[in-house]
Amino acid sequence: MSLDLPPTLASGGCRTSPVLKERGQREVFCGLTGIIWLHRKMQDAFFLVVGSRTCAHLLQAAAGVMIFAEPRFGTAILEEKDLAGLADANAELDREVARLLSRRPDIRQLFLVGSCPSEVIKLDLARAAERLSGMHAPHVRVYNYSGSGIETTFTQGEDACLAAMVPTLPSTTARELLVVGALPDVVEDQCLSLLDALGIGPVRMLPARRATDLPAVGPNTVFALVQPFLGDTHATLTRRGARHLAAPFPFGEEGTTLWLRAVAREFGVDEATFDRVTAAPRARALKAIATQSAELRGKSVFFFPDSQLEIPLARFLARECGMTPIEVGTPYLHDALHGPDLDLLPAGPTISEGQDVEKQLDRQHAAKPDLTVCGLGLANPLEAKGFATKWAIELVFTPVHFYEQAGDLAGLFSRPLRRKALLGKEVAQ
Repeated sequence: MSLDLPPTLASGGCRTSPVLKERGQREVFCGLTGIIWLHRKMQDAFFLVVGSRTCAHLLQAAAGVMIFAEPRFGTAILEEKDLAGLADANAELDREVARLLSRRPDIRQLFLVGSCPSEVIKLDLARAAERLSGMHAPHVRVYNYSGSGIETTFTQGEDACLAAMVPTLPSTTARELLVVGALPDVVEDQCLSLLDALGIGPVRMLPARRATDLPAVGPNTVFALVQPFLGDTHATLTRRGARHLAAPFPFGEEGTTLWLRAVAREFGVDEATFDRVTAAPRARALKAIATQSAELRGKSVFFFPDSQLEIPLARFLARECGMTPIEVGTPYLHDALHGPDLDLLPAGPTISEGQDVEKQLDRQHAAKPDLTVCGLGLANPLEAKGFATKWAIELVFTPVHFYEQAGDLAGLFSRPLRRKALLGKEVAQ
């Protein structure tokens, strides 16, 4: 199946552009951060990090609020005797899991999440998950994945989590659409409403809100990704026989329309029906983007690698908000996932994969962009030097997918420029 793209692409996008590959010092959060949105999404799951007090502090800080109700995550803290090998870590873990499940009978899915400390002492959490699943079946299914910051960026936590689930999903021969990637409930409802109005179904979600709603997978499963950082999940689903629908990611009016059109054509939806269903939300999205993007038009933007959302967001800012990307850095470049957005991204910016932060800072300083999208560790130093910045992590925590959030997405980028302009006026006065 081919995907119709706007005729302006005949002049060339960035898919065949040379890629600057860098391997050096990086500025990223670890994969444990993904627990903060995953535990909100999966209502009968619990995420147990096997790690240190530092891991516990990170999760509490990432949550951003004082938690009064019991959260669906915690830390099995490795003490000095565990790290020194003076205690049987597996026996300790079995005891802590038993205590947790006795206190929280609502848990149906338990994720043992590896961390830097558990990986350094070579604690085999995969075998522990298999053992604990046998002990607590059929009431609880136990999974394992790594959220260690040694080798991963923070969005890879979700990728590792979903990839760990795929091999255990039941098999099916039914022809179904699987939408893959965690979305806030309100955005997921909008997605499902659009697909239902197009007559597409049944539609399954991964992750599902509850264990009883987990999808089945088979050779007739077609899956569409809504997050651009799910490379391992993509590979695992493909090994199960499912087929990926390549499409731009549903950010902004154009990305959402092309994502929906790829799904609609796969399931035989005629153009008249597609136009009827999408006309009103498309119009609302275009109006909202126009309202929020006035400060963005004609401005330049520089992306440091952080979340793997950089390429589709650069496409959105260039094509729908009138910005000029100077450099678009991403931790990992995956052609099967990012290719359709690279096709749309106008030629010109440097595309970089990986990071050598000092070299990239030199390029950013020389380019003097109007807006820099980066991690928290770089934002304050760059602000002190007079650059307007956007925290990359906010783009993951904020609802930004599909039509109704398109204006909010543009607003996330326009607000830093508006704030800088207002501060400049105050200083001048």
